[in-house]
Amino acid sequence: MKRQSEKLEPVQLKNWYRAVQTGNAPVETDKVTLKLRQLKLPLARSDGDGLTFTLSLKGTASWILRYRSGGVRRELTLGNYPDIGLADARKLAREKRVEVDGGGDPATEKRRAKALALSTWRIDDLIKDYKDKILVNLGVSTQRSYGRNLTRIKTKLGPRSVTNVGPLDIVSMIESFDVGWSERNMLLITVRMLFRHAMGKKLIPLNPCVGIELAALIGKRPPVRLRLMLSENELKGLLKAEMAPENLLAIKVLLATAVRSDELRNAKWAHVDLKNNIWVIPSTKTGAATEIPIVPQVKALFLKLKSIAGRSEYVVPARVEARKSRLGGDAPINPNTLGAALDYWFEYHKPETRRFTPHDLRSTAKSYLRRLGVPRDITEMCLNHKLPGVEGIYDRHTYFEERKGAFTLWCNFLASLDPGFA
Repeated sequence: MKRQSEKLEPVQLKNWYRAVQTGNAPVETDKVTLKLRQLKLPLARSDGDGLTFTLSLKGTASWILRYRSGGVRRELTLGNYPDIGLADARKLAREKRVEVDGGGDPATEKRRAKALALSTWRIDDLIKDYKDKILVNLGVSTQRSYGRNLTRIKTKLGPRSVTNVGPLDIVSMIESFDVGWSERNMLLITVRMLFRHAMGKKLIPLNPCVGIELAALIGKRPPVRLRLMLSENELKGLLKAEMAPENLLAIKVLLATAVRSDELRNAKWAHVDLKNNIWVIPSTKTGAATEIPIVPQVKALFLKLKSIAGRSEYVVPARVEARKSRLGGDAPINPNTLGAALDYWFEYHKPETRRFTPHDLRSTAKSYLRRLGVPRDITEMCLNHKLPGVEGIYDRHTYFEERKGAFTLWCNFLASLDPGFA
């Protein structure tokens, strides 16, 4: 960055700054030819005695004071222009030079003050900073699970200084929550990532979560529950299940489309195009929006749900007045509603069906799609799974028509089990 030593002028700085802000190049009058010439960016111009005005390609302008302390060259950023004008920058520079003449080192003192300010950070401050800078860039489902556990961390450690939290505090926090193994594991992952962020900010030299193993705290992970593939007889029983019509219709939509229960729970009629037979899910667990082909049986299910939903904007709206009132009048069903409906069905009607959850409807749909001859990659796309490896990076095809054909096969099969399916 080439510098020239000459006194600067307020109008000159204003014109340079304004030019870059408007997407133009800064110019100045050549003292020999008296013609305008463009200046190259980034630009650095000295005002004398170590005070330098800098202007970046992106239009950020700053005041830098260059000086020597103990024979070592130092730089101190005084502030940004135009927040600090030329006259104020000169005044600040004089004050800092007085400190240097007295044996001080303003740049070192500034770093020390910044470090001192960081050392006073509490876990509350760290969580807010992590949410603002890191969490917002993560996937929707990760934001949800991390957010839930950041709330837990804040409850237990919020007022504590970041530098005063040690491994024993982390262990005590994890043991204090009466939740399952998987949820505690997610809590440990979240707090580990939070303190990794603290290390990146140089608040701490070492992550207090290093060496903490969940198995050592609460034992080995329980066997992972295998997903079910409902048999044909179990599907026949489910399709005629005795439960509230809106719950059974919602469960049939989950089964027929293989979407996640949260995707249906938050679905709005604005995203369901029954004319063009497309259901748009704005955001998914895998991040990007997706379009679900609506085959005839699913369209019939949506029409029945619409007659029940009335004026609600949600496909499956809340029916409990207390929930609607709490959430502002119109709201989707509770996240546990469909699971509770299945539990009630199992408990009071005792069907000859293995106990399953709403998520098992996805594994059932996947298994039958494969059995019906749908290729593996199309089956994975029907469930909105990302394709693995390099294929997933470069293959941007949505397979809409192929998925439509697969869902048609699947729904025709369901209709063969129960003619009143839709």
